[in-house]
Amino acid sequence: MNSTTADADDPAATAAAMQATAAATLAQRRRQGALAGIGLTVTACACFALLDTATKFVSAAVPLFMALWWRYLIQSVLTTAFVLHREGMGALRTTQPRFQALRAALFAATSLFGFFSIQHLPLAEFTAIVATTPLCVTLVAALWLHQPVSALRWALVAAGMAGTLAIIRPGGESFTWAMLLPLCLLVTGTGYQVLSSKMAGKESPATTQLYTGWLATALVSLGVPFAWTQIADPWLWGGLFVMGLTSALGHMFLLKAYARTTPATIAPFLYSQIGFAMLAGWLLYDHMPDGWSLAGMAAIAASGALSAWLTVRETR
Repeated sequence: MNSTTADADDPAATAAAMQATAAATLAQRRRQGALAGIGLTVTACACFALLDTATKFVSAAVPLFMALWWRYLIQSVLTTAFVLHREGMGALRTTQPRFQALRAALFAATSLFGFFSIQHLPLAEFTAIVATTPLCVTLVAALWLHQPVSALRWALVAAGMAGTLAIIRPGGESFTWAMLLPLCLLVTGTGYQVLSSKMAGKESPATTQLYTGWLATALVSLGVPFAWTQIADPWLWGGLFVMGLTSALGHMFLLKAYARTTPATIAPFLYSQIGFAMLAGWLLYDHMPDGWSLAGMAAIAASGALSAWLTVRETR
């Protein structure tokens, strides 16, 4: 009797082999899911960098509220079509209307500050400052929500803030008061993220995405009649469409990424947006950050990536 026949006659060996095969299959699926999630995240970051690029182009000629209204409208229509096709009419039901309204208001405020900021800042520097939002969330979690924060996390927050100061450089030759606008964006963006974390598990991400888009569109609509203007340049119309399209695609890709793998796996790759923004600024505006700004960006990206790694270690 050969070994194959013996194994077949041994139920314990057969069960062990089946368990090993199932474990290997599960591990392979997790690896594939992680790779897919990372790819989707990097693609989303490319979309967001293109969104910022189109916003910088459009903001030079189109009034603020009009540009945002078109962006939100296109984004909301595309998102609604995607979500209803995927989840049906049940996605329209919400159990958290007040949270949805507040989240949309913070989203709109963040976009307003972002619009103003991107008019005065290069793309890479703007993106790097905004990338400190997760570190600001840690700060709020400690000071406001009274959640325990380790000494290492405090060090990472300090490094990220130092990186921001290296980019802004108050008192330096390149400093202007407009460079403080992204700090206002950080305040509203941090509130947006904290509220989103509180809503996690209480509402479907697709439902939240729908209500955020349409409520933000409604809020911005209040200012549209006072800012409406005729647009004759087809390139500007193209820029408006790209804003809405890339915003919708970016958020959809992120939703798909979170469905494939864990947030901790995705988090470090969110900082790829800084690289995409730097590339866009160089190609379209012939701008490369100086040494101090590059050092600041590196500090922000490293702090964020290490913070994500620390989250993985703490949740094991």
